[in-house]
Amino acid sequence: MLHLILAALLLAQSAKDVASGPLREDSDATTEDWITRVLNYMESNPETLEELMTEDYAVTEGDIMLSSDRNAVDSVWPSTRIPFTISPESESRTWSILSAMAMVSRHTCVSFHRRTSETNYLTFVLSKGCASFVGCIGGEQPVFVGPQCTRGNIVHEILHALGFDHEHTRSDRDQYVTVLHRNIMEGKERNFQKAKGQTFGLEYNAASIMHYGG
Repeated sequence: MLHLILAALLLAQSAKDVASGPLREDSDATTEDWITRVLNYMESNPETLEELMTEDYAVTEGDIMLSSDRNAVDSVWPSTRIPFTISPESESRTWSILSAMAMVSRHTCVSFHRRTSETNYLTFVLSKGCASFVGCIGGEQPVFVGPQCTRGNIVHEILHALGFDHEHTRSDRDQYVTVLHRNIMEGKERNFQKAKGQTFGLEYNAASIMHYGG
């Protein structure tokens, strides 16, 4: 629990430095509110916010095998038309962000447009790494973009935001891959737990951009 608290403190401090951070709709949120929300999310989604705490995440461009309903979770967006904003601090990454969204749109039925007055929307914010919540959480939803995030990294995080878990956590993954639990670093075991998302009968895709590198 101590390492979770330390991680939450680091994330809260990092998010406070971003003008359009993930809790902008609650501008009076205290540090304790930040820590509570982050801890609660990390308890159920350890592998996703952990990406924010690392310097690099092994996703390579060119391995895009996208599907609009692969390994999806239940927190779905109300429409396939997703509104978004880009924070002023992230404007230097605009090309990469727009290119990543275009890549997703080319391979799915999802489209993206600049937010006008929509309640639920993605906001791309500058951070120390790449991270995203999984599925629609409601309101302003941050997608964290760090200086080292490539277009492929951003695609990966956008797909998390749309509701996709990591491919290797699929409920049926044991039919396709063998997880060598003895080789997992201490404290990282939960990153390899199977998720409850639906696969809709789609084949396991080891080349997916949502799969951990081997």
